Amino acid sequence: MATTTLSPCTPSKLCSSKNGMFSPCQAVMLKSTKTNLIGKEKGRNITCMATSIPADRVPDMSKRETLNLLLLGALSLPTAGMLVPYAVFFAPPGSGGAGGGTVAKDALGNDVLAAEWLKAHGPGDRTLTQGLKGDPTYLVVESDKTLATYGINAVCTHLGCVVPFNKAENKFICPCHGSQYNNQGLVVRGPAPLSLALAHADIDDGKVLFVPWVETDFRTGQDPWWA
Repeated sequence: MATTTLSPCTPSKLCSSKNGMFSPCQAVMLKSTKTNLIGKEKGRNITCMATSIPADRVPDMSKRETLNLLLLGALSLPTAGMLVPYAVFFAPPGSGGAGGGTVAKDALGNDVLAAEWLKAHGPGDRTLTQGLKGDPTYLVVESDKTLATYGINAVCTHLGCVVPFNKAENKFICPCHGSQYNNQGLVVRGPAPLSLALAHADIDDGKVLFVPWVETDFRTGQDPWWA
């Protein structure tokens, strides 16, 4: 007749039988026996295997750090590759000229060609282009159908609104707080405290090139506040 014994609860071992895995805490060990039971059923053989992991197979800290660095490097390279196009897109276009100049861009982002611009814009015209540091800047067409040698920065000196040119009144009028400037950008009514900034408008290889204005402001006879 088969006898039973309780297996001690040992966390380092898992026991298996033909019927699957089971916990030793719940197992009832059956001694292997050849005693004939009803139907001459043989006793079950139970095999236990240790689950402890040898110490030499556990990764040490230096290996883990190396793997972490490799993973970080693998993720950083594609991430940087994706960020570069975004940075190039949002950064202001390069000048393409000497002395810190910037080629003027039209509303479509194309280089402004002086000859083509004068064909499309008549005397007295003031149309926005993209200028130094990406600021909106007016190109001025003189009464003799030539380009003025200066461009007018359209950023209001009060709170930074873009000031449109009012052709009917022949002056710039800010829609935000009513500041007014004459047709050369000289402030004539507040609350704006200063005139609109200037930039040189040169022609280089047929293209309009904006260059920083650091000389005396011809409208006021004073040093430029923006330089």
